[in-house]
Amino acid sequence: MAELKIELVRSLNNKVEKQVLTANSLGLKKIGDVTTQPDNPQTQGKIRVISHLIKVTEA
Repeated sequence: MAELKIELVRSLNNKVEKQVLTANSLGLKKIGDVTTQPDNPQTQGKIRVISHLIKVTEA
């Protein structure tokens, strides 16, 4: 299965609680954090919620 590399590029300060919790569930806590996640519907949904805060590339 394909993997996605997700990097937090914008701050979580003053964001809606749902967005902060979604970023934390992906393992992103501060700017510059990078995680690798499987490319599945659950991950795609999380990416949609915080797409304006992250940069996604194929791993």
